Amino acid sequence: MADDEIRDALPEELNVTGYVGPYRFPDNSRRRVPGVMYLVVGAALVVVWLVTKGSHPVLINEGLAWVGALLIAVGTFSITSGWRMNLRETDALVAATRAMGFPVGHASAQLAWRGLRSRPTWRILCYSAESPPHRRGFVLIDAIDGRVVQQLIEDNPEDWNDSLG
Repeated sequence: MADDEIRDALPEELNVTGYVGPYRFPDNSRRRVPGVMYLVVGAALVVVWLVTKGSHPVLINEGLAWVGALLIAVGTFSITSGWRMNLRETDALVAATRAMGFPVGHASAQLAWRGLRSRPTWRILCYSAESPPHRRGFVLIDAIDGRVVQQLIEDNPEDWNDSLG
């Protein structure tokens, strides 16, 4: 190809004319739908095994009961870990800014899950508003009730002088 034939093109996902709004994280309460499906199928398998238990059919054995019990356990977990998130990303960033105790410049939020029941938690990294930032902080904010679970604030150990010059 000749140099005059080469054209840079912006990837489709970065095209501003196709922008439809900010990304919205899916709510964890969607886990409840497959959880109910697992419970129904698991209960049906256990019932089929119990009804045919004495007749010794060829394709129905104790393994069917074990699979049914496993599906019931997974369904129960899915339903109990299907938390409804009351705190969106922007609300979590505001709460993190309040918790920092210094003016926040750049910040980044990531959704994570804590504990056995997968409680949704926002992990937020904040830098102070100076250029270069003198302080940074890390905050965990519960996505259900908005409370600050944990926070760490420290002087920024990164050397930004070479990149600013």
